Amino acid sequence: MTAVSRRYDCSDPMERTRGIAETVSAVRRGELVVLPTDTVYGVGCDAFTPSAVQALLDAKGRGRQMPPPVLVGSVRAATALVEDLGTYGQDLIDEFWPGALTLVCRANRNLTWDLGETKGTVAVRMPLHDLALELLKETGPLAVSSANLSGVPAARSAEEAEEMLGEAIAIYLDGGKAGLGEASTIVDLTGPVPRLLRAGAVSEEKVRSVVGVLLTDEDEEPEIDEGLLDDAPPVSFEKPADAPADKGEHEDGHKDGDARPE
Repeated sequence: MTAVSRRYDCSDPMERTRGIAETVSAVRRGELVVLPTDTVYGVGCDAFTPSAVQALLDAKGRGRQMPPPVLVGSVRAATALVEDLGTYGQDLIDEFWPGALTLVCRANRNLTWDLGETKGTVAVRMPLHDLALELLKETGPLAVSSANLSGVPAARSAEEAEEMLGEAIAIYLDGGKAGLGEASTIVDLTGPVPRLLRAGAVSEEKVRSVVGVLLTDEDEEPEIDEGLLDDAPPVSFEKPADAPADKGEHEDGHKDGDARPE
């Protein structure tokens, strides 16, 4: 548990600069931080530090069967984390990123990271929020889940997040009221046909306009090549070359074991 939490009012330019710098340092130390996004507030940590990811799950009262998604600061960082984007992944990214759409993909097999019981998948999103993007381009990919206790509505302000998470968090970045107040839409791209796992800020109709056929919980599961379900073999805990801070580029309806937010 963090000894003393600090909150930075990011409406003040000087506090914003100092807050981001302190948050980057906290992430590198393996600590937890709270940040605003375009949907709700999130609690995050270095996606490549297993002890930090476990601390995130513990702070929220969640088990490893509910692994957090990963937020990225660029499309390049996202593609470094996944095996492939499937048939429609790039089209969805072009249409909705940065924004409130989370894509579940097969994780890059050259990575070993411990986000929980992911079964070889990773949920990735690039948020439409300037403060979050500025931070992500300094830290690289962050494991981020909604800032709340499991089963409680997600925080829409730094104050609400602090009331729930307290001193388990090292830094609270206060960016005012969260924009949409609605969780991201989640689409699973690991099967032969895209599947809507959770309706959210991006409507089902908008997603369908890009992919054409979109399965929902009411549809039968299509047959999938069993070879696609093999877990990725362990290799190393190092970040991919394209995943760290991207300084030159400018969270339920889920199935158990898949990596995705509340």
